[in-house]
Amino acid sequence: MKKTFLVVAFALMGAAVMAQSGSGFGIKAGLSYNKNGDLIGSVGDGGQDIIEGAEGKTGYHFGFWGKLDFPKIYLRPELVYSKTKSSYDVDGNSQDYDVSKLDLPVLLGYKLIGPLHIFAGPAFQYTLNNDLGDLQVEDVENDFTVGLNVGVGVNIGRLGLDVRYERGFSENEARFIGNNITDVSGRVDTRPSQIIFSALLKL
Repeated sequence: MKKTFLVVAFALMGAAVMAQSGSGFGIKAGLSYNKNGDLIGSVGDGGQDIIEGAEGKTGYHFGFWGKLDFPKIYLRPELVYSKTKSSYDVDGNSQDYDVSKLDLPVLLGYKLIGPLHIFAGPAFQYTLNNDLGDLQVEDVENDFTVGLNVGVGVNIGRLGLDVRYERGFSENEARFIGNNITDVSGRVDTRPSQIIFSALLKL
């Protein structure tokens, strides 16, 4: 009985893997836990620098993916809209820093065993908008930046699940200023540091 169960389980797993194997395309969506870089500011005319780390908050993303499948590896480019959120203590008040961007990860994957695979690759990022609470924020220093994605995933039929870590290669700052002369002003680093959870559906 145990052997029969194992044979059936492996047969079903093999069928599920084959169902999503091969080249194709699909949609994806998910959640992320985000943390931008440091906020560096000065209060009023004091000129004393204040460095605050971000408190990460949940963000989200959705988009499309394509896949070129080979025997042991695959190439998967993605086009994703994402919104990240971090919280900073600015002059005694909590301010949420929202960043909207388009991501184009280009992932090279390696199939480990059964439905399990690992992947890594660059993520080309274009910043659409950034907002820091009720403070005036300039555009980011560089609209276009490059990051790195590293992760692991599993495919079950037409459905795929993966978790990845994303990190920017360099700082990308935006300057901000308060509503009056006594408010804090300075710059905030928009470079991403995220844990991203995604669900993928092959169409």
